[in-house]
Amino acid sequence: MKGIFLDLETSGLDSRRHRVLEIAFKIIDLATGEELAAYHSVVKQGEAAWKGRDRESIRINGMSWDRVQTGKPEEEVCRDVIAVMQEQDIQRGKAVFICQNPSFDRAFFAQIVDTYEQERLLWPYHWLDFASMYWVLRIDEARSGQNSFPKHLQLSKDAIAQHYKLPPEQRPHQAMNGVDHLILCYKATVGLVPVTNSC
Repeated sequence: MKGIFLDLETSGLDSRRHRVLEIAFKIIDLATGEELAAYHSVVKQGEAAWKGRDRESIRINGMSWDRVQTGKPEEEVCRDVIAVMQEQDIQRGKAVFICQNPSFDRAFFAQIVDTYEQERLLWPYHWLDFASMYWVLRIDEARSGQNSFPKHLQLSKDAIAQHYKLPPEQRPHQAMNGVDHLILCYKATVGLVPVTNSC
């Protein structure tokens, strides 16, 4: 099974108004931890998209107009992403997307590769939520008596990293740094799963 660890930096929080500014992902063999492929690009956007940016989002990701202009057009990024996925034989049942916040990432990712194109290519339909994985593990710890379930539980990636004594994500946020930090946190939380022949 392959995991597509994906992160995006955007011009804001609303996929109907804002645009992708940076995309990165790594495809990892979830049994061995081997990195099979990686992709990163800044995504070029026009002046109208930049003018409509959310200032807080830009403060967090540190993007600038000049940097955005060094990027590739969305259509070229789309071709690149499809090529990497096809090269790695990414199909549902063989791979899953793993994100910190898939409801955010999936909506913006569809700006790059249209939802119906993803469906035509039989890409994974399920996008797994890393914070939910951590949530379930904390419940299991409480049930087994290892820890009591907290009254307040922060589910940000940095809070999860702190729980496992890992460093926070580098600032300002950049997509590939986010991917690397997600993989680090995933390995600490879930770990690798040995391959078996059973269903």
